[in-house]
Amino acid sequence: MITGVVSGEIISTVNHPFYDGRRMLIVEKTDEYGKRNDDYIIAVATVEAGVGDAVLIVDEGNGARQILQDSNGPVRSVIVGIIDEVSIDSSS
Repeated sequence: MITGVVSGEIISTVNHPFYDGRRMLIVEKTDEYGKRNDDYIIAVATVEAGVGDAVLIVDEGNGARQILQDSNGPVRSVIVGIIDEVSIDSSS
């Protein structure tokens, strides 16, 4: 799984029918401390995330298709949750 921060939304006038009615968001990847790096991912939203929200992403095609309940869907990445807080155990 990947963490990130939503930075925008993809708007398209022509797309694969699979994406009809689905929101695609641009997510800047973050490390375990919430620091953004220079990488991003485009993911289908399954939650009501918006710009500025910290999110959790499944970035594996089969898992994404299972979440969206479409075994033939052309999808790789899905936003599965909004992150409220991250706690890192420093005792290890």
